[in-house]
Amino acid sequence: MDNKDRKKNISVAVDGPSGSGKSTLSRAAAKELSLVYVDTGAIYRTTALHILRQGADPRDAAAAAALLPEVGITLSYDAAGMQRMCLNGEDVTELIRTQEVSMVASAVSAYPVVRAFLLEMQRELARRHSVIMDGRDIGTVVLPGADVKIFLTAGSEIRARRRWLELRERGTPRDWEQLLQETRERDEKDANRAESPLRPAADSVLLDTSELDFSQSLERIIEIIRERTGS
Repeated sequence: MDNKDRKKNISVAVDGPSGSGKSTLSRAAAKELSLVYVDTGAIYRTTALHILRQGADPRDAAAAAALLPEVGITLSYDAAGMQRMCLNGEDVTELIRTQEVSMVASAVSAYPVVRAFLLEMQRELARRHSVIMDGRDIGTVVLPGADVKIFLTAGSEIRARRRWLELRERGTPRDWEQLLQETRERDEKDANRAESPLRPAADSVLLDTSELDFSQSLERIIEIIRERTGS
């Protein structure tokens, strides 16, 4: 969409904890409604991958900050509408989905310097396109003026099981108990970090997908977007 059409743009913010279905549901909703899907978690994961590759301690904010000028991130979309992530010219879409990268991303995303570095990239995408953007602080920080804000959630065991099944189907199985523990630890870290803690925006619609299957969840999300945008 050209800048001249900017007034017609709409923005949808979808937040929620890991495993709540944000990415899968947002991507499907974007396809159904002809919106540009932006997975902000993938942007943070790509940054985390670079920090991991350089051997820096992700618990050291200064060390992470020192590597940011070397991070070149570009987004593209394949024929299926899948967001592809490139790090300094290399497609790392699959590489950023490991649990190791996930845990590093959770750590470095809490640093104000990292969030500030990536914030404008995300906002510019929303200025240029009609988007559905998912993450953990989209409705509260990145796009506080979004037309629609949805906060997805589900019980920790349900979310961990979804992740366990996803990894098994991908051929990279994980121990169930360890995955559940990591899910709970990440929830705790995301909810209690000083910078942009995970919480629903005051004007967001809460949607618990614990008892909903994919089709039911998608139907409800599309319904919310259409209700809020009048489309």
